Amino acid sequence: MDQNILFAFGLTLFAGLSSGVGSLIGLLSKKFNAKLLTISLGFSAGVMLYVSTIEIFAKAKESLGAALGAKTGYIWTVVSFFAGMFFIALIDKVIPSYENPHELNVSSKIEHASEKDKAKLLRMGVFSALAIGIHNFPEGLATFMSGLTNPTLGVSIAVAIAIHNIPEGLAVSAPIFYATKSRKKAFVLSFMSGLAEPVGALVGFFLLRPFFNETTFGIIFAAVSGIMVYISLDELLPTAEEYGEHHLAIGGVIAGMIVMAVSLLLFS
Repeated sequence: MDQNILFAFGLTLFAGLSSGVGSLIGLLSKKFNAKLLTISLGFSAGVMLYVSTIEIFAKAKESLGAALGAKTGYIWTVVSFFAGMFFIALIDKVIPSYENPHELNVSSKIEHASEKDKAKLLRMGVFSALAIGIHNFPEGLATFMSGLTNPTLGVSIAVAIAIHNIPEGLAVSAPIFYATKSRKKAFVLSFMSGLAEPVGALVGFFLLRPFFNETTFGIIFAAVSGIMVYISLDELLPTAEEYGEHHLAIGGVIAGMIVMAVSLLLFS
């Protein structure tokens, strides 16, 4: 059990720290590549949509069906799925999602921005880090619980969330860097927002540990599935559309689904 906990926590740490990778990509890139980011966001959405609807939802249904019976288990799976959606929607309502740096012309042209524009960028970056950190709490719990119960599924979810976190890291670091000209500040804030995932995993684990059983796992998995679908539809795809062409985003979605499907086939 202890080894499983360490493995699950390692996956969560990997997924969370990938936001730092996005930060580094943004800081080291000499030119902002909107098309690449569009494809990446679409790819991430495809990964998350596929793994949540094909894999996680099915696992939740199986777990709840074993604990409560096929019909009742299916009902609880559906209810938990939409409850997860409403939960993350409530978080979005209370803590607005991070803004799109592309809307503020975060490119080489921003170098000539006024002090007022830079202050706005800095504020956006800080609030982005806070918002992403809060959003990462349930994602961290999803990765951790998956790795704890099914290592193969845990790896798939960790990869999906890691890909999802890379553009988030860019969303935090880009405005902060252009506002402050400090690579260190941009990276540190982006890095810290990613740390919310392992923190969320640990907090969730210790709070829920006394209640671990087939029913608990099934409800959490179904809710996590709903959370991931919501994030894909509400954040990733709309942002991908804003950055670039519609067909690039959809191509990324399809590619993400194919990669996740192949990886699940190889490791199942």
